[in-house]
Amino acid sequence: MKVAVTGSTGQLGTDVVQVFRESGRVEVVPLTHEQIEIASLESVRAALTACKPDAVINSAAFHQVDKCEDDPEQAFKVNAMGAWNVARVCSEIGAYCVYISTDYVFDGAKQLPYDEADAPMPLSAYGVSKLSGEYLTRSAAPGSLVARIASVFGKSGARGKGGNFIEAILKKAKAGENLKVVNDTPMTPTYTMDAALALLDLIHKRPAGILHVTNQPACTWFEFARKAVELCGLKVDCTPVTSDAFPSKVRRPTYSALSGRRLAEALSRPMRPWPEALRAYLVEKGHIS
Repeated sequence: MKVAVTGSTGQLGTDVVQVFRESGRVEVVPLTHEQIEIASLESVRAALTACKPDAVINSAAFHQVDKCEDDPEQAFKVNAMGAWNVARVCSEIGAYCVYISTDYVFDGAKQLPYDEADAPMPLSAYGVSKLSGEYLTRSAAPGSLVARIASVFGKSGARGKGGNFIEAILKKAKAGENLKVVNDTPMTPTYTMDAALALLDLIHKRPAGILHVTNQPACTWFEFARKAVELCGLKVDCTPVTSDAFPSKVRRPTYSALSGRRLAEALSRPMRPWPEALRAYLVEKGHIS
């Protein structure tokens, strides 16, 4: 099986390429932004018809939420129309399409882990653009899969953000700074290596519809940060605060944890607990042995 990966140098894409390549089960075609511009149908058609993949993992995205709020046109160009372009060409060439989406399609009002049947209600331009990408993907390629991930952490970091949450926390902690971390917005973290392993199995099973691909169970950013500091043996104060302490022009869901029940059924195994995934990440990055 040949699998093309858009956004192949991103935080998720990097691990997808590595995991798929090392599995020996698939031939991987990494596609960088220079090789494919998903906002252009012509570019997508040229790139995908040239490599003739059996499946495409579309992880390319405009995911800087603040910039999406400032430039919703660009957000929709990439996250919505880009998704439609990829799905349309996948349909033309008979490739299985996997669109990577986000927990930001929800508003948080449920205050319980969201499952795939819950009605989305995005609050931000980013969330709306990604939800539009979900609809357009499933419309253009009816057998496609929408894989929602959340609160991502992986070894390559987010290109547009200069790292990830854990690296930012550890940098401050190692500098001796006391930490203040939000404790009122539960979520489910996603270790990109674990997400990549799940996607590897899913492309062989080819489920259609929506799946939530995150580690479990729900935690707050404070709990996530405190565990990272604890695992690294760093002696700094970590204080819980409310999200009001960090004002933002972007409306974020106050609760965005995603249920892993349907994914566990699809894979015949659950995603591992996030504390185990976090430890594996810290070992991978050389923070602990």
